Amino acid sequence: MINSPVDSPHPSTADATRTARTPGLAGGKVGRRNQGVPAPEPGAAAQRRPPNVTGPQEEAQLGLWSREGDGGGVRGRGGDGEERRAEAGVVPTCPQEEGQTLGERGGDGEARSLAAEGALGPPRPSITTWEAGWNVTNAIQGMFVLGLPYALVRSGYLGLLLLVLAAWICNHTGTILVACLYEEEHHGLVRVRHSYQDIAEACCKGLRPNWAALAGWMVSIAQVVELLMTCTLYLVVSASLLSDSLWWTAVPRSACSLASVLLLLPCLVLTDLRPVSTLSMLCSLAHGLISLLVILYCLSASRGWSLSALSLAVEPGDFLVSVGVIIFSYTSQIFLPTLEGSMEHRGQFPTMLGHTHAAACVLKTAFSLLAVLTWGRDTSEVITDNLPANLRPFVNLGLVAKALLSYPLPFYSAAQILQTSSPQARRGPPAGSRLGLLVRGGLLGTSYLLALLVPRFSLLMGLTGSVTGAAMTLTLPCLFHLRLRWCRLGARERLTDGAILSLGLLCSTSGLICSLKRLVEGL
Repeated sequence: MINSPVDSPHPSTADATRTARTPGLAGGKVGRRNQGVPAPEPGAAAQRRPPNVTGPQEEAQLGLWSREGDGGGVRGRGGDGEERRAEAGVVPTCPQEEGQTLGERGGDGEARSLAAEGALGPPRPSITTWEAGWNVTNAIQGMFVLGLPYALVRSGYLGLLLLVLAAWICNHTGTILVACLYEEEHHGLVRVRHSYQDIAEACCKGLRPNWAALAGWMVSIAQVVELLMTCTLYLVVSASLLSDSLWWTAVPRSACSLASVLLLLPCLVLTDLRPVSTLSMLCSLAHGLISLLVILYCLSASRGWSLSALSLAVEPGDFLVSVGVIIFSYTSQIFLPTLEGSMEHRGQFPTMLGHTHAAACVLKTAFSLLAVLTWGRDTSEVITDNLPANLRPFVNLGLVAKALLSYPLPFYSAAQILQTSSPQARRGPPAGSRLGLLVRGGLLGTSYLLALLVPRFSLLMGLTGSVTGAAMTLTLPCLFHLRLRWCRLGARERLTDGAILSLGLLCSTSGLICSLKRLVEGL
């Protein structure tokens, strides 16, 4: 497991036994902790618990902690009897292992326990730790893996060190990003924010008028742009590989793009993470099969292995490009607040994140090194181009399946951001409403239209990806962590966040310059 220097954002079992519960009653009054209102008696919750509620797991399905401030209003039933629906970003917590209900309160310190099952509707589906792990694996084992051997050739022996270091860096930034969702209170850690946008708003609150709202919107726009480009990339890759695999039929690439979109039409009915997690698992299995075929071929050619392609002397420009490719092959931060909030056992999130990054580090390092040993300086930008002609069509078809199975995760995340950012969504429309269908249809159609603009769009994608990718992965998590937890961080944690923050700025600047140069040359 890759450990991060920051503490887990989740309360320990010992802390859990001291966690105070606030029983929620439909139409009941809200208790304010800081206004001298005494806490309910320990047996009060049990006395008012419905007959079918037998324990904390079942109680968590009825009672949710909500918050007002930091990006959203209270959703529940106030003391005046006014009904309010649950916000799309708030999810049930099932605290079987921690023995508590994790708190979710507002920025003004007001906590509310909502037990109005009729008002809130059925609880949102939660995912297991394994399902969350499959989603993270899908994100960090994407199509970037095919370019890692070429990046290793360009970065030399430093690239091997970078493959390991990048896994630790991205695991660290993912951990501290989720830590920013929580605040310490007298009874433990409480989840007071629910999204990347909420964290940005909390960091900018109190600086200038309207800065918090502006920061939240900017982060949401950057997220949607990054996710939309990722969806478009998967469409471009699937159409290109499908066209190459059917070379004897002379099928145009536009027809292959249309076929890919038709295969992705079921994404229009994706309304929760459970089917997305299943598709991510299938994607990871496809990736494992492809990697196994390439590794077996490399092992069969072991007699010709040579380390001559690796050296300590590298070109600065090639090295900076390799840094971007390697680091961004581990990016999953944009999905983590949603994944962690949907987990049944949130306390297992740091362990899950560390294990997935450790496994990805081992697989990527072995895959890249074996490919470089086999093909040396002749390693192609996409490793499948080095395979023999009789094996390449099967690998390409497997990559088509992998690209299409990877599409639902960024697609679902982008749709959730757009839905929860709209005023109508904040009033609580169901996930399968007409608005949700329009949003998902618009995303699918937009990604298809952008895919038809290749290759010029690929240059623009590289330009925006250099800015948004580095910012969402490296710069903003460290900046937000320093801003929100400066007084509770030690010298080592501050230096670590500062160093990663500087690396993110370097990657953004160098990537921006290189992408602008390519864009000008392509015009």
